[in-house]
Amino acid sequence: MILETASGSLIGNGSEPLVGLATLARKAFAGDDLRTIKAGLLERLRRNEDDANALLDLSTVLHLMGQRRLGLSAQALALDLRQMYRLPSATGSTGIRLLGIFSPGDLTENNALEFLVERSDVRLDMLYLRPGDRFPETVPDHDLAMLAICETDRNRPLLERLEPLLKSWPRPVICAPDRIARLSRDGASRLLQSVPGTVMPVTARIDRRTLARAARIDGKAIGFPVIVRPVDSQKGSGLQRIDDLKGIADYLEAHAEPAFYVSRYVDYRGPDGLFRKYRIVLIDGRPYACHMAISDRWVVHYMSAGMLESPSKRAEEAQFFATFDAGFTRRHRHALCSIAGRLGLEYVGIDCGETPEGDLLIFEVDSGMTVHSMDSVEIFSYKQPQMAKVFGAFRQMLVEASARAPCSRVSTFAREPRL
Repeated sequence: MILETASGSLIGNGSEPLVGLATLARKAFAGDDLRTIKAGLLERLRRNEDDANALLDLSTVLHLMGQRRLGLSAQALALDLRQMYRLPSATGSTGIRLLGIFSPGDLTENNALEFLVERSDVRLDMLYLRPGDRFPETVPDHDLAMLAICETDRNRPLLERLEPLLKSWPRPVICAPDRIARLSRDGASRLLQSVPGTVMPVTARIDRRTLARAARIDGKAIGFPVIVRPVDSQKGSGLQRIDDLKGIADYLEAHAEPAFYVSRYVDYRGPDGLFRKYRIVLIDGRPYACHMAISDRWVVHYMSAGMLESPSKRAEEAQFFATFDAGFTRRHRHALCSIAGRLGLEYVGIDCGETPEGDLLIFEVDSGMTVHSMDSVEIFSYKQPQMAKVFGAFRQMLVEASARAPCSRVSTFAREPRL
């Protein structure tokens, strides 16, 4: 492996700079017309069909527009031209040189590192690896590398391939592939099942035929109600609570996927009848709040929970942020400490709730949960300081990790969360 300091040939001089996911998503979030941006990128490609930056940005725009198939096609064309892309630091000077290692795919396949380093002095070089690609002989010199590839069935062979390579990497590496590979829904369930103070229902991966057969032969063995979702589904796609045998049959008729995750449903509504879902990130083992969504439905997503329309919900979220260290973290300090130690990742997200008995209810752990600061400053003014705290902690983690010896996996995951 050669670390190249003058990497213009790898980054692709001669074309306009990469706009990147964070900027494009911010425009989409603000309601800008993505069709105009798309037209501009297509015009660039008309002038220069080898403009790899334009192709990668076009792929992002198409994904943001919901045109996944076209987005993947544009991405494939970009990666045919080159594997390496650069986002310079937003400050104009580079304080940290981060090499992110990505998998091709849609916006759920990787950690959206661009949001975490947005408006910072971090220069992000993005190396995309397809399953059949040879690893490049040269990469830009960097202070540390971070694996951005999320755990999915499709990504698992790539994670396994990277494990021996990254063990001898000449710079420090964070978020090791073998640890990310343990974050499948059934794998995380096994890993965290016995953590004191937590509830994480046993999650089983069941193929289509076995699920149908189990329902026909012995409905009692399933233990209704259950939650079923297709393997590798994200953002609640295909997620459904099922209460009886007919529900299993109806679900399989409506969903053609070959395999599913099945887990016990836990009622986590509060005394007021509302459900609260928290997104927490552990950065070097310390918990940071990213959002709290409140809904009258058990499937809670921030964008559909009515946070924008409800001043009272936003006030409660603001209070959650303000009291996080003395409240939520203190209540669950031992559970969070144990979870951080078992996961062993420098950066990982947790979606969770609280049971009526006061235990931490774990829905999902993922190294690529989206964390951003795109919400309206006027409406969600309390979010900006909180997210600045998260991004500052992420940057500090990069600084500290870059000072460690290459290949070192010494960590402080077992320490008590800071209160």
